[in-house]
Amino acid sequence: MFKFLIDKDTWQELRESLTKNKLRTVITMIGVWWGILLLIGLLGSAKGIENKFSVQFGDYATNSVFIWGQSTSKAFKGYQEGRRPRLKFSHLEKIKNQVKGIKFLLPRNARDVQVVRGVQYDNFGLSGDFPLLDQIQKKNLISGRFINQLDVDDNKKVAVISDDVYKQLFDIDEKAIGEFIKINEINYKVIGVFEQGDFDFGGELHIPFTTFQNVYNQGDNIGWITVTGEDGYNIRQIENDVKLVLKNLNYVHPDDNRAFGSFNLGELFERFEGFLMGMQFLTWFVGIATLIAGVFAIGNILLITVKERTKEIGIRRAIGATPFEIKRQIVLESIFLTIIAGIFGIISGGWILIAMDSAFGSGPDSVLINASVPILVVFISVIILVVFGTLIGLIPANRATSIKPIDALREE
Repeated sequence: MFKFLIDKDTWQELRESLTKNKLRTVITMIGVWWGILLLIGLLGSAKGIENKFSVQFGDYATNSVFIWGQSTSKAFKGYQEGRRPRLKFSHLEKIKNQVKGIKFLLPRNARDVQVVRGVQYDNFGLSGDFPLLDQIQKKNLISGRFINQLDVDDNKKVAVISDDVYKQLFDIDEKAIGEFIKINEINYKVIGVFEQGDFDFGGELHIPFTTFQNVYNQGDNIGWITVTGEDGYNIRQIENDVKLVLKNLNYVHPDDNRAFGSFNLGELFERFEGFLMGMQFLTWFVGIATLIAGVFAIGNILLITVKERTKEIGIRRAIGATPFEIKRQIVLESIFLTIIAGIFGIISGGWILIAMDSAFGSGPDSVLINASVPILVVFISVIILVVFGTLIGLIPANRATSIKPIDALREE
């Protein structure tokens, strides 16, 4: 059935047909080339942006919200506006009892401190934390360990430092674990070094929560809370419920929306996922539409070619060529042009992605990471090209076989 594919005369005729007008052949292929290049470029960019977002927030529990006290905007129960509501450790149990769907509820405190080791010093952000933080905001440890419950229970003066702190206070390849640093004139033993992410809420150093409270006389006060919802619960609703409990505990007007600030990581993820879905849909739509336009251009050019070759087709029909053979040759030309243009488009798209990775995918300010397209998508694109190339080739092929040999021979 496919013996014609290895027939020398078939490919000789195909070569002669396409090289007869080289400029027109190249221009014809540009539409398909541009369509597949655009599709791969846009899909790869979308994947690179998605990878960047995953790296930045991949260590966080996505259904989390951070809540802190700000300033009241309404007078309520004898209290004037402008008052700063307090978050207290004693509030946590009431929140757990009154709000459904909470998986983790984590109190946190933070402040800026001066850190010294020998003659090296700098200012960094310090936070007091529980071991639970590592489950909500995963710490990528380079060496050592994170804070454990024993550290908290015994008010130990131990610290987990970021790689930035390490680079500032220690020499390259110098061991940090077991060494001491001074945080605001108090010695702390380094027990771990972690790689700090782009959005690492809470500072570059972590000490036990109880140690922080005692050293800085925080008493029952906390800076902010991190709330993580159970699966199946709406984190936005949990946020509203927690704020309502806090308003009641602080005698804040229920409609005062400025009293407590928040950052809802769950909502951010939902918006970004919606953006990515929209971007991918638009990418496929634009890419395939451009691809189809290019394939139609091939069909139009082949129609012109058929008209120019009317007499030739008539001669072939007169000496015994069947309509199927004529149609097969025209369709083969269409598929060949489409696939060759598509292959060049795939190669060009790959080079575009490499260039984008090199220009925008490195360094702390990178906007994408590993811009790439799955092999399956490339395979599907090739299948689409073959299908459309075949279908569009049938139009000039049918036009060619509809010409009667006697009429074709009369064509000048």
